[in-house]
Amino acid sequence: MSKKGRGLFAGKKVKNRRSKLRWNNKWYVKRVLELKKKVDPLENAPQARGIVLEKRQLEAKQPNSAMRKAVRIQLSKNNKQITAFCPGNHAITFINEHDEVLVEGIGGAMGKSKGDIPEVKWKVIAVNNKPLKWLCKGKVEKAAGK
Repeated sequence: MSKKGRGLFAGKKVKNRRSKLRWNNKWYVKRVLELKKKVDPLENAPQARGIVLEKRQLEAKQPNSAMRKAVRIQLSKNNKQITAFCPGNHAITFINEHDEVLVEGIGGAMGKSKGDIPEVKWKVIAVNNKPLKWLCKGKVEKAAGK
């Protein structure tokens, strides 16, 4: 015999059952308890500004074998440190230590890392207020200051 509420006057039982079982859904739990806000270094913002601490190379996950270029960044808003990927051909050459960079999410599934880059969830989109894409193409030059 089923424990589900059925029949004409079962609305209250169905409603109560549904509200209890919603807690089995991890997306519901994350949303209601605001768990993403507690762990997200960008604090639910789409982009954040930070200072480059160091350049580094990350080894790609199997079956690829490449050294992916990334930078370690300290965010200005909360002093948390993150690792951000540098997309583009020779993009790492336009980024130096102590430069101010703008980062955004890398676009992986469900806010996770994308492709073969291990545990990197962000990418650099601008260096000293110049778009990184334009710097790579040679459309603009990086400012000599900063």
